[in-house]
Amino acid sequence: MEQMIKLTIDNKDIEVVQGTTILEAAKIIGVDIPTLCYMHLEDLDIEHNPGGCRICVVEVEGRKNLASSCNTKCVAGMNIKTHSMRVLNARKTVMELILSDHPADCLVCAKSGNCDLQTMANNLGVREIHYKGEQSTYRVDYSPSIIRDMDKCIMCRRCETMCNVVQTVGALSAINRGFETVVSPAFEMNLEKSPCTYCGQCVAVCPTGALTEKDHTNHLIGDLADPNKTVIVQTAPAVRAALGEEFGMVPGILVTGKMVAALRNLGFDRVFDTDFAADLTIMEEGTELLQRLDAFLKGDKKVKLPILTSCCPAWVNFFEHHFPDMKDIPSTARSPQQIFGSIAKTYLANKMGIKREDMTVVSVMPCLAKKYECQRDEFKVDGDPDVNYSITTRELANLIKQANMDFVTLPDEDFDNPLGESTGAGVIFGITGGVIEAAIRTAYEIYTGKTLEKVDFVSFRGMEGVRSAKVDFNGLELNIGIAHGLGNARKLLEEIRDGKSQYHAIEIMACPGGCIGGGGQPLHHGDASIIAKRAAALYREDAGKAIRKSHENPYIIKLYEEFLGKPCGELSHKLLHTHYFDRKDVIE
Repeated sequence: MEQMIKLTIDNKDIEVVQGTTILEAAKIIGVDIPTLCYMHLEDLDIEHNPGGCRICVVEVEGRKNLASSCNTKCVAGMNIKTHSMRVLNARKTVMELILSDHPADCLVCAKSGNCDLQTMANNLGVREIHYKGEQSTYRVDYSPSIIRDMDKCIMCRRCETMCNVVQTVGALSAINRGFETVVSPAFEMNLEKSPCTYCGQCVAVCPTGALTEKDHTNHLIGDLADPNKTVIVQTAPAVRAALGEEFGMVPGILVTGKMVAALRNLGFDRVFDTDFAADLTIMEEGTELLQRLDAFLKGDKKVKLPILTSCCPAWVNFFEHHFPDMKDIPSTARSPQQIFGSIAKTYLANKMGIKREDMTVVSVMPCLAKKYECQRDEFKVDGDPDVNYSITTRELANLIKQANMDFVTLPDEDFDNPLGESTGAGVIFGITGGVIEAAIRTAYEIYTGKTLEKVDFVSFRGMEGVRSAKVDFNGLELNIGIAHGLGNARKLLEEIRDGKSQYHAIEIMACPGGCIGGGGQPLHHGDASIIAKRAAALYREDAGKAIRKSHENPYIIKLYEEFLGKPCGELSHKLLHTHYFDRKDVIE
């Protein structure tokens, strides 16, 4: 039985479980204590409370020094003051000291208006800095996806916890000592030369502009203004479930039609849905699964099972860096982003009568790794990328705001065809468990020859980090594994490497919650309810679709008849599949 203790906070009596921090106790009675380095990721049950910034200090009666509330445990009989004049003065002094070693370029900072440090300074009433001294200066590190400007780092080390504890990537840690201490890859190497996967979760938790995405909106504006360019755009399923949050709408509101209207108003020549490419991915990945299962059942000892999904580029980066000995296990199917780009610059370009180099393909993604993915050499033809560049949900929102659109009142519009029509299976790609659910809907009917009456695989759904499920394929019991978050993915990969895995197929997504929790989405600050509402929105859209199985999409059927031939055929393998590399040499 939990032991309860009594204490007083701001003249309010409270009883809490022994071991509760002062910060947690204050929240229970509605007392807001400001924090900066503290981070609580409710959806992951992760609490980062180093007590380093000292913004959350409180006064404890009988104690000489102020206590950091985020990591000081409550003691029976404590009498605490959270906003005394002594406390307010200390917080203001600490903030001025932090700002004394921080650039004053807020007007041009990517995080301006959405910066925790900026907000905190304003809330504390800091209007001048009384402390002058040397400022730490570091070179800016530009990677394909993430920009590191450590002059703006406040050493909260949230990114370090996310990178090492949650994702187990190990790309970031505190190096050097004293005034020279900084969070960086080992030996202050460039992020591009580190084991970074570009998942972007470090960017999602950074309270300042120290870590930001590489912004492509200025490049996009230039292309949209170029009369010689045909600029088309594809939008990922997770974007429509979160974009509205950037315009004050409550989480969980689908803004698909408004998003399409906004993109048309921005000047895109065609607006398509990545969900179409997700359906195409299922045709290829599902066929590959059935081919491997067939070989396995025939006794082929060389067949590689479990098959691993390959839609997530951060996950692909992860196994290329950390498990290169297993690079022949994942599906060779490209991600929906890259499949769309390949089809757009071949099939669609031909239909439109334009050269591939005159077509600019842009993707709107919830993900920072997509920026890196579209620059990979294997996704280029004579130097021309299948997808020219990718922008995040946040970047799209900023672009819409720059264009002075009233997003909330925009009328709903539909995607263009033929690459805009999708099924419910394509929609749920944005949620952990959704890719494998979509694949099973199709693989079941192709394998058994029977109609799948109940397409909702509820056992695949949920937010547990690692999940298991079984599916009866007409007497063949298929074992399914699901993981989201790279730390959880590592557990399943180590089981495979040790020969202990019993799964036939495993879905892995790098970001907690899947794409809905991607590093390019509106910041959710670890609020599990926001992730759950985004997931529910996509499941609603799936349920409302007239067609919910990828192989029944009439435009997919027509694409194979007119152009590709058959799933995993010669042409589709050339255009829609890829290969993987050992990235260990990159970081040596």
